[in-house]
Amino acid sequence: MTSHATEAVLEDLLHRALHATGTGGRWTTESDDMWCRVAPRSGEQRPQGWKLHVSATAGSAPAVLARCLELLLRDESGFKFARSLERVSALNSRATPRGSSGKFLTVYPRSDADAARLAAALHRATAGLAGPRILSDQQYAANSLVHYRYGAFVGRRRLSADGLLVWYVEDPDGNPVEDRRTGRYTPPEWAVSPFPAPAAAPRPAEAESRPLVLGGRFAVREAIRHTNKGGVYRGSDVRSGAPVVIKETRPHVEADASGSDVRDWLRAEARALEKLRGTGLAPEPLALFEHGGHLFLAQEEVPGVPLRTWVAEHFRDVGGERYRAAAVAQAGRLIELVAAAHSHGCVLRDLTPGNVMVRPDGELRLIDLELAVVAEDAPLPTRVGTPGFSAPERLVDAPVSPTADAYSLGATVCFVLTGKVPNLLDEEPADRPAEERLAAWLTACAVTVRLPDGMRELILGLMRDDPAARWDPARARAALAATRPAPPATTGTVTTPPVTTEPARPDDTVGAAVAGIVAHLVDTMTPGDDRRLWPVSTRAGETDPCTVQQGAAGVLAVLTRYFELTGDPRLPAPLAAAGRWIADRTDPGSARPGLHFGARGTAWALYEAGRVLGDRKLTDHALALALAPQQPTPSHDITHGTAGGGLAAAHLWRRTGDPRLAALVADAADRLAAAADRAGPGASWPVPAEAVAEEAGKRYLGFAHGTSGIGCFLLAAASVTGRPDHRELAVAAGEHLVAHAVDVGGAAQWPAQAGDVPTAPYWCHGSAGIGSFLVRLWRATGDDRFGDLARRSAPAVVERASRAALTQCHGLAGNGDLLLDLAEATGDPAHRASAETLARLLVSEGSRRGAHVVFPNEYGDVSTGWSDGSAGILAFLIRVRHPTEPRHWMVQQPV
Repeated sequence: MTSHATEAVLEDLLHRALHATGTGGRWTTESDDMWCRVAPRSGEQRPQGWKLHVSATAGSAPAVLARCLELLLRDESGFKFARSLERVSALNSRATPRGSSGKFLTVYPRSDADAARLAAALHRATAGLAGPRILSDQQYAANSLVHYRYGAFVGRRRLSADGLLVWYVEDPDGNPVEDRRTGRYTPPEWAVSPFPAPAAAPRPAEAESRPLVLGGRFAVREAIRHTNKGGVYRGSDVRSGAPVVIKETRPHVEADASGSDVRDWLRAEARALEKLRGTGLAPEPLALFEHGGHLFLAQEEVPGVPLRTWVAEHFRDVGGERYRAAAVAQAGRLIELVAAAHSHGCVLRDLTPGNVMVRPDGELRLIDLELAVVAEDAPLPTRVGTPGFSAPERLVDAPVSPTADAYSLGATVCFVLTGKVPNLLDEEPADRPAEERLAAWLTACAVTVRLPDGMRELILGLMRDDPAARWDPARARAALAATRPAPPATTGTVTTPPVTTEPARPDDTVGAAVAGIVAHLVDTMTPGDDRRLWPVSTRAGETDPCTVQQGAAGVLAVLTRYFELTGDPRLPAPLAAAGRWIADRTDPGSARPGLHFGARGTAWALYEAGRVLGDRKLTDHALALALAPQQPTPSHDITHGTAGGGLAAAHLWRRTGDPRLAALVADAADRLAAAADRAGPGASWPVPAEAVAEEAGKRYLGFAHGTSGIGCFLLAAASVTGRPDHRELAVAAGEHLVAHAVDVGGAAQWPAQAGDVPTAPYWCHGSAGIGSFLVRLWRATGDDRFGDLARRSAPAVVERASRAALTQCHGLAGNGDLLLDLAEATGDPAHRASAETLARLLVSEGSRRGAHVVFPNEYGDVSTGWSDGSAGILAFLIRVRHPTEPRHWMVQQPV
């Protein structure tokens, strides 16, 4: 069947059924990329209620739809279904969130009685057809494709307490309740089910305290993880007491047209483990068995940690020189591991840092061999793999070949040596070969990683685009033996970053990236879209479309700064349109607190745009938004709470001199003073239970949610109010950070909260954000304890730069902004040189799409937002190009 025919088969079934039943005049149909929606022409849809879901596989979907249409087209309840077999496969993939998986067809019954009647009829109509269990719903009956849950019928969303847009329903009193879509059936307590009570599996009361025993032999102790395909559990063999790992697969997940699914992968893994039994390369297999309709594989538990964890912990816990030596040794072990697997006739097909265990003795073991192919086995056809680690031809189901393992070996070695594999998004046109782009990235990161001579060539040799040209493990082994250690760092003191200190100079690649990002932001703006002005990634949740964090205000602020610097004639009209779009959607009567998620951050961006454009309407609206009473908040932090709103008020006071804004600054500082905990050294702000119940009492240290961001506001507040108590409290915040600093190879790092191990050195929780406050506190007080820690934050953000994402919140852009702050504060050119190094590394991961340059966020998506996308990246690169520019969302302090 052609791709076009596959795309159209389900919608064609609908149109034929409408014609055959003569009901075409009763229904409207509408399709988007994912769904085909069918709605009755008469009557309104309920806003919420009991909805029905019918599951299917790519193989069964046509039959399931045909049988459902026979019932639904003669009824009056609206429904939707996945519009193509490709979309059905996507719904059933192992990567699909458990709360969404399997929902091929959704019915919106007109009443609870209709829900019960239709569920029974659809259950009878689809009996005997294949489909996965829908984990968010209650299954109508054993082995039924029909499921139900209580939820929203129409798209009603509201902002949650943490600033994310969530679906909601209303309780009987009209109060909003979040409509959670999780992997567990959890109906509201007040929703009365109209369906027959499901049969409960009997479980003796005395058995409740006993461990679950699977296959009559394996006692489950804990879950390692739950995914759509099933769980992975730790347990023990009741016969021997030996620790085991038990893998579970659910029927029909990742099912193809032939009926193969993840259970067949688990059988393949069992065969691979059996062939490798006794070799020491992989866990010993124990048993393959069914339980409750699911297939399980029990195997020996390999002690240790996944290689991915080993890399993260070692990057965090040791200095660069020690890590490099350990990483090169680990690369050698990986080469030997793959060579040994091939010598036993095993092609791995999915070698990644998550599929290799590092034992306590340092030896490596292969795990998760579900895609492995051993001699004499017919491989399961699949395009499943791990982007970045699977060879490109593997992801289009090329024939099994050891050359694909060579690519994965190269990617895994790259990950071990540098901390990641770059996410090189597709380019349009695809003029640059992938290996050329990888080579450019390796060159850029070599400054901070200082790869041993020959390692760059080894990685590139293994990861060549042409499978036939890739190095085999034997050649990689020989190349590794010939490598020479990198020369030791010459500037690796605690006061300067361990990188080149060549003077600042214009960088054409950075300039080209700036131009490409601006073009992307200008061309992707959609003023006619009522929901979003610029495209963003919503993988981590969706925010208010007007805010700084992920909304239009963050992009507007950066484009305003760029226009102010360059006078680019393309920008006045888009800036004015963006300002109007935001102003039309921000109501001073319902101002949320915080800088990144709140109204005053939006007001900051609007005021700057209005000021630069000479637009009095925008500046007036911005001030009204800033001066409006904020919704009450128990949060203290910069992003969501009192400190963030106060910081924005301080900036706007400096712009306007309006005494009402000064009063808001003083009020915010006083509230933070009242909430401060002075029990330990300095001052800290525990998370109130009213803010986030599950985090109550935690004392975060970072800029986004903790002490350093609050301290930064208090320092700004003191310059507005002139009150010594506000300044003294900012100093006390600094003392708390001094008390909890951790020295790692001369670099200053911090845990996310007091008592934890050091976290990644980013703006949100780590050294980049904390150092940003401490350098300002040092300049304000002259106390070099703060200055010393700020300077020692620089090696932390530079040394681990190759591992970082690219963005402001958790990446190179936020890290680079700290270095530029240090360059300005200290006059040391090494910091500026380090910032330029990070800029070149960041730019090397960009992708060209015509005149645009785009970057991946942490999820591999293209986003324009401030915290996770192009706007925040552009802000840093503008500062690299224009050294005197102040940092976004910081109040400039008198020196």
